[in-house]
Amino acid sequence: MSVTPSTARRNVDYRLLLPAVTAWAVTSAVIGLEPNRHPPLFMAALVVAVSSCALLATKGPRRSIHRLTAAVLLTAAAAATTTALHTADLHRGPLPALARPPAPLTPPPPPTAPPPFTVPAPSTGPGQSDSEDERAAAGRPVGERPVNPEVTVQLTVTGDPKQRGPHPGGSPLSRPTLTVPALVTRVRLDPVPHSGSASDLTTRTRTPVTLLIRSQEDYPWRQLIPSTELELRAEVLPERPTASGGRSRTDSAALLVPQGPPRVTAPPSLPQRLAAHLREGLRDACDHLPPDSRGLLPGLVVGDVSRLPDDLADAFRATDLGHLVAVSGANLAIILAVLVGGTSSEPEAPVRGGLAGVLGLSFRTTALLGTVLTLAFVTVCRPDPSVLRAAATGLIGLLALATGRPRSGVPALAGAVLILILVDPQLARSYGFLLSALATAGLLVLGPRWTAALRARGWPRHLASAVGATAAAQAFCSPVTVLLAPRVSLVGVPCNLLAEIAVAPATLLGFGALAAAPLSKGTAEFLTDLAALPVGWLATVARHGAELPGAELAWPAGPFGAVLLVVVILSLAWAVPPLLAGHRSRSRRTRGLVALAVALLLPVVLLRPPSVVRLATGWPARGWRLAVCDIGQGDMTVLPVGPGSAVVVDAGPDPKAADDCLRGLGVTEIPLLLLTHFHADHAEGIPGVLRGRSVGAIEVTAAEEADGERSRVLRWAGAGGIPVVRAQRGERRTVGAELAWQVLWPTSPLAPEAEGANNSSIAILATVGPSAAPLRVALLGDLEPPAQAAVLALGLPPPAPPAPPPAVQGVPTVPTAPTVRAAPPATTNRTSARGSADGVSVAGSGADGAGRSVLAGSAGSAAPSGPGPPGVGRVDVLKVAHHGSAGQDWSLTAALRPRLALISCGEGNPYGHPAARTVAGLRALGAMVVRTDRSGDIAVLGDARTLAVATHPRPARG
Repeated sequence: MSVTPSTARRNVDYRLLLPAVTAWAVTSAVIGLEPNRHPPLFMAALVVAVSSCALLATKGPRRSIHRLTAAVLLTAAAAATTTALHTADLHRGPLPALARPPAPLTPPPPPTAPPPFTVPAPSTGPGQSDSEDERAAAGRPVGERPVNPEVTVQLTVTGDPKQRGPHPGGSPLSRPTLTVPALVTRVRLDPVPHSGSASDLTTRTRTPVTLLIRSQEDYPWRQLIPSTELELRAEVLPERPTASGGRSRTDSAALLVPQGPPRVTAPPSLPQRLAAHLREGLRDACDHLPPDSRGLLPGLVVGDVSRLPDDLADAFRATDLGHLVAVSGANLAIILAVLVGGTSSEPEAPVRGGLAGVLGLSFRTTALLGTVLTLAFVTVCRPDPSVLRAAATGLIGLLALATGRPRSGVPALAGAVLILILVDPQLARSYGFLLSALATAGLLVLGPRWTAALRARGWPRHLASAVGATAAAQAFCSPVTVLLAPRVSLVGVPCNLLAEIAVAPATLLGFGALAAAPLSKGTAEFLTDLAALPVGWLATVARHGAELPGAELAWPAGPFGAVLLVVVILSLAWAVPPLLAGHRSRSRRTRGLVALAVALLLPVVLLRPPSVVRLATGWPARGWRLAVCDIGQGDMTVLPVGPGSAVVVDAGPDPKAADDCLRGLGVTEIPLLLLTHFHADHAEGIPGVLRGRSVGAIEVTAAEEADGERSRVLRWAGAGGIPVVRAQRGERRTVGAELAWQVLWPTSPLAPEAEGANNSSIAILATVGPSAAPLRVALLGDLEPPAQAAVLALGLPPPAPPAPPPAVQGVPTVPTAPTVRAAPPATTNRTSARGSADGVSVAGSGADGAGRSVLAGSAGSAAPSGPGPPGVGRVDVLKVAHHGSAGQDWSLTAALRPRLALISCGEGNPYGHPAARTVAGLRALGAMVVRTDRSGDIAVLGDARTLAVATHPRPARG
């Protein structure tokens, strides 16, 4: 019998939905309030509660409306009261006071900027690790060392240690950090000096905090198990207020930096020890698997993503499969379905299927076993927001089963959300909890209707159910994911459909290995071998889906983007059914034309051939000589060699952004990837550079600093079989007929000025373009004033016969001068304007037919003359050092006297890059300043006689 949409329409109880939404909204608004607003809040909650009681006492024809209104008011009052009570510990006690010192009565005088051509004093002395920009980002004055209070605390670990990625700013902050949530139960303060009192200032408290471990010796901290009690000495970091003056954190009262290793005063509880033993057993059983399966299976089963490859995690996010990377409510639903059974044909009737039905267990026994299984699942997999939502929903369903009442999905979901918000108000601001609730709501509300509509049009039952459920979940969740990252995945629905067939087998086999590991490691390894097949399928779907050029569509950021996406989804939901409906020939022709259009346009949208993209966007500009990619707060420069071939200098902080930029430029072959230094904002994008491209070699600095990032670079190179070589001053390379460069810095052995990773950056002077009038380009990495001054003093290195640079330990060398085919002559598509002979003087600007912003200018001779030692001379283009920070040696800049200054930095970065005085100084020298944070991708066109710039704006990234 065919299924019609009417069969999906049944009476759904929405009465609990409004109170649940009310509690969520009130909690989210109240959770950030200061303590001085709590008394008026309690009084308002009391008035609302009394008013709701009065509504309950009224009688009349609108009694049902009065009851609903009273329920909403009571829920709002309860949510406000419980939120204020739960967050009280965030504000009382010594730790919040130490983290939020009182503001000074008089603001400090504003700093005066030095003249643009003076050499500023070094921002750090010997032995200091903070740079000027890092201190500014940390919210303390430049030149002032932090003086933070230290306390001795006793605390209980409340969650698993979590790895945080390297900071893009470099220096000490670039090392990965570890965060550990904890509850402080006792605080001992140091006695005040010269107070004459040596009493023990100990305070009992219950203050939630976050431990921040910056040291590389973090192995003892990684082994901590929730419920472990510790005593330690810690530094209290000051809290940085938000732009609105509120608190930057609502889940912890302070950030504590431990001084020394942890000292355990009490071991974890028995359930937590058993859970940790099971998790460790699963990890051990996965050790022999390939890297993707080894990292993905523990994440899919118990939420352990510590070994998940970074590029695979990015692929799962790009394909909207991120809910599979870590354990989610779907895992619990699969486990309960094995015990209780799936949805029956009569959803409103109590059912007992699965193992319970086979064994003939009663409703109450089945509900009891399901409750035990749910609690064990939460303990082993950790109470993440999605897990809590699924557990609460499942327990409500089990309660209905035990009492013989009908099960209904929407009331169970609303009741679970209401209870959890009242018990744990922090969930109100959790994106994970919101996405889990929305996905479940989509499955319950829209899923059955869309499935029935597809069945009515002849779709197979299983395919219609899968497409309807997946599309409904995506429709509900997409507006929220846009707030997290301004992009829409065009492959999310098909990738989820392809992944669905492997999720249940991988989950069940993984849990089987988890349970078998303590009893027999061989059995556990056998089960993980079986699970590796569906897990490998999941990884394959994610990787191939993310590699499609059109996998993601850029979307406006912020609330506007979310509202716009809601409008688009509603429009599609209204427009698509009429195209699918009807039985007349005209409708069949319409459906045929739509299917043909989709078949022709979809490959173009997903594959995005460079020739088609250039016709649509005008990017890349024809005849480009150099490109600076807009990859956020970092550096990435591309020097073309020939069709599809280019030398890349640095890779930026984001693999996805690096891959997108090279894909847009049509680069598929990279003779050399030059990495100026080992900082995250220059190196973390390497996996994106390597994705689908042949790389001849990676050249790195000789400095041994930033060991963590250096190890990651060598690991990526080793995995791709790419040789790694070290650069040295005087090295000269030529690639093709129109690209050559020489290394200006660093010296070998490293000079005293090269202290710190920034000062060990590789600096090169390149010539690009035709030999008749080549462009001279200086790329200075992140050099700071001491190293910049040394570059000026040394001048150009003397000519030397080419010799292979020394190889990094254990890695072979490559020839000094790799050669590829010469690029054919290219024409420039730009507008031009006359300028003075002393630099670029923009006399006009405009846009080409593709809508690019085009800046153009011309100049006289670019001969290497001017101030400074012989041989340094002037350059046409300067990639400004260190993202345009205030730390510039203006003697070097004046010697280079660039006509065009390019600054690569991220929009709204916390370091204030570029510094206003740096931009002003460059313009005073006659340089045109172009920035990636305002212009997007930058392409340099022309030659030394005529210089032009084409820009390609990119949407904001989340």
